[in-house]
Amino acid sequence: MFKRLLPAMLSLGLTAAPFAVFANLDVEEARLTKAYSELPEVSQRYQGLLEGLVEKYAASTEELAVTNTMAHQGLRLWQQAVRDVQSGNLDDRPLYWSRLAMRAKLKQEKPGFNIAPWQRDILVKAVEKSSRGFSDIHFADDVQLKILLTGFDPFFLDRNIGQSNPSGLVALMLDGYRFEVNGKKAQVETVMVPVRFADFDQGIIESLLTPFYRNNSINMVLTVSMGRDNFDLERFPGRNRSAEAPDNLNLMTGASKTAPLAPMLDGKMLNGDEFVQFSLPVAAMQAVKGRWQVNDNHRVTTLQRGEFDAVSLRELKDATSVEGSGGGYLSNEISYRAILLQQQFGRTLPVGHIHTPRIAGYNTDEEGAIAEQVKAMVEAAAKAL
Repeated sequence: MFKRLLPAMLSLGLTAAPFAVFANLDVEEARLTKAYSELPEVSQRYQGLLEGLVEKYAASTEELAVTNTMAHQGLRLWQQAVRDVQSGNLDDRPLYWSRLAMRAKLKQEKPGFNIAPWQRDILVKAVEKSSRGFSDIHFADDVQLKILLTGFDPFFLDRNIGQSNPSGLVALMLDGYRFEVNGKKAQVETVMVPVRFADFDQGIIESLLTPFYRNNSINMVLTVSMGRDNFDLERFPGRNRSAEAPDNLNLMTGASKTAPLAPMLDGKMLNGDEFVQFSLPVAAMQAVKGRWQVNDNHRVTTLQRGEFDAVSLRELKDATSVEGSGGGYLSNEISYRAILLQQQFGRTLPVGHIHTPRIAGYNTDEEGAIAEQVKAMVEAAAKAL
């Protein structure tokens, strides 16, 4: 096995024995071995950026400056992935695997000074955040309609190491996209969200959205993930987790459909109603013509009534949420958190979730069509503002 993987590992500078190489890597990073072997062109597409990071890291001697340097390398990775997709390479996966490779390098290589574990963690987080587009949200001064859209990393990679996520492709395709509607200039800015429970519990969504809600500086928030057979606009997100499925670190929450659990926020249980309601311009988005149907999904599950189509929040008032319209996993949760925070700030802008059609593995034609249909839905939603 090691002999078969050695050429790919050598090409990335991973020259020690496998157990030594991956001694300090987490579950996501440890999958790089398989990705290098089975997806060499995808996982090594941005090899030059990885080599640049290693060179700058090895040459760094100033402890304060190296954080900014590594954050800049992460930002370069994000921007390269955006350019790549917008130039026609419709694949979200190179960004994901290259981010992990950068993280792994920071954990395995030595900089030009003695580094403490806590300092290394800061550098890994700097690359992690900047390579997700979090530091690259810039709306032009002449834009009147500002739209923030989030996508997700690929997930369930132990089932299929080549799995893509159409929502991630959407985010890369639409980052910086500008258009005019009703005589106004609109712009979309995007970020990529990890499929990890811990990041959500630590407030990644709240930290992203709070400045925009607080300053009332955004006109629409769209969260996107991969879902079912068609497009679903998720009307009633629920508070609780219930999916018996691992995240990308292979962690489970312990929740189930018979024992749902509320997520956390900064060490405390997330405090909010059992269900919230989105505020997307449904009719306008459903009117978009494309390969897939666009559903206004009212389906929820409660402990008291089981699964049913809810008509209003009123009938869900005293229920215990098991699954929101978006399910019981992080797709539902990102929407719930975005809407709850909007309500807490007293804002009235449209906020809601789009589930894209499900893709098995990777399919350029279908994912490109999905992204184009989401683009048209975003334009239609902006027109309805």
